[in-house]
Amino acid sequence: MLSRTADHLFWMARYTERAENLARMLDVTVQTALLPQSVASAKESWRAVLGISELEKLFDTKHAAVTPESVLDFMVRDPDNPSSIVACLTAARENARAVRGALTTEVWETNNTTWLEMAHQLKDGMLENDPSAFFEWVKHRSHLSRGVTIGTMLKDEAFYFIRLGTFLERADNTARILDVKFHTPQDATGDKRALRKIDQDAQLDFYYWAAVLRSVSGFEIYRKVYRDVITPDRVAELLMLRADMPRSLLACMEEVVMILGKVRNDMSDQTERLAGKLHADLRFVRIDEVLSAGLHDYLSTFLERVYEIGNSVSHDFLLPSAA
Repeated sequence: MLSRTADHLFWMARYTERAENLARMLDVTVQTALLPQSVASAKESWRAVLGISELEKLFDTKHAAVTPESVLDFMVRDPDNPSSIVACLTAARENARAVRGALTTEVWETNNTTWLEMAHQLKDGMLENDPSAFFEWVKHRSHLSRGVTIGTMLKDEAFYFIRLGTFLERADNTARILDVKFHTPQDATGDKRALRKIDQDAQLDFYYWAAVLRSVSGFEIYRKVYRDVITPDRVAELLMLRADMPRSLLACMEEVVMILGKVRNDMSDQTERLAGKLHADLRFVRIDEVLSAGLHDYLSTFLERVYEIGNSVSHDFLLPSAA
């Protein structure tokens, strides 16, 4: 496959997945903002979304204060923010258009329809009137894109580069969603004491972690696996180390390793080594080891390693990219 074609397919999938995961992260913040908390805590939660996405500096150049309205506008519709939902879905559509001949009609029409409907959703005030409904729409459109890809695409290199982009992006974003709570200075150590002291009120703690689980479609899975009260360490274990949890870090890396084996070339040994080592680390580490070393530090290192794998994939298979 031409590297240009592979590049467009890879980034089409990454941008679609990024929009979905950003919707998930913002929905958690919107839902937890409804819980009783201080003004300072609420502001810190919105600031954490910007920090985890590495967009604080850009936000501060455009907005004088951190408010729910300003953060939502910046993260959803701001065209100058390259990671906003609008920017991501637009980029996904443009990448799909560039390689329309490599896609089935169903895949192209799904991506194009998402882009067309997005403008109507925002114009009708859906974001202002019911943010959670808008985020559900974004997630639903991503599900459609992924489902129609699996259901209609020939399982050739084009299909595998789409899936590779999906799982690298999902791994990155699951780590960011889990890390939001530990991005604030008081939680930066991420040790077990800090993990269990997220909130003095156990009821608020439950609702926060329930929202996190729902954001990754993991609430029902948690109940089936643990059949017990929701605790932060078990949430971390589920979203990191359970291979049977579809959005977990381990599940994503299992897919990445498998796909790299399908598309390998003469240059990709180092990429496979990096991915295989990260997969092995996740497979054999225990959650108590992660927590004792510091969850925030572990997730930060994980994000760095995923970024390195993404750069290595670009070097071995795709066009040089500054993204």
